[in-house]
Amino acid sequence: MVFTEKMQKAMNDQINAEMFSAYLYQSMAAWLESTDMPGMAHWMEVQAKEEMEHAFKFYSYIMERGGKVTLQAIEAPQSEWDSPVSVFSDALDHEKYISKRIDDLMDMAISEKDHASRIMLNWFVEEQVEEEDNASTNLAKIRHLEGSKRGMYMLDKEFSSRD
Repeated sequence: MVFTEKMQKAMNDQINAEMFSAYLYQSMAAWLESTDMPGMAHWMEVQAKEEMEHAFKFYSYIMERGGKVTLQAIEAPQSEWDSPVSVFSDALDHEKYISKRIDDLMDMAISEKDHASRIMLNWFVEEQVEEEDNASTNLAKIRHLEGSKRGMYMLDKEFSSRD
């Protein structure tokens, strides 16, 4: 069972993308906190931690396959948004981008006949379905309540309950 240099490089790139995701979500949390949305900020902080877990799944997998992890510089994320709607809209767009990256990795695993990587990537394919669904649902809730201070306050409290 061969773990190719091409797959190893692509997974190292994915570690960087997952760490950037964590950095982006932490930046979103900071902006939401600064706009008095502590519940939404909490939701994004939990999301940032989850993205780091994803990065470490790739890290551990590369090591398990006898590969070499090569960490790269993490790009600075956006730090300003116009509204909670724009934050959660960007989160949905970002999850779609990550889903595309995971699909590309899966395509590579299939073309390289790397069955072990394909099995590992199945978890990420399923995870991205959940991630996009959560992001889409959150955005719909926020859009529905946009303009209602009381509604946004209640929604912010709902977001604070995420573990």
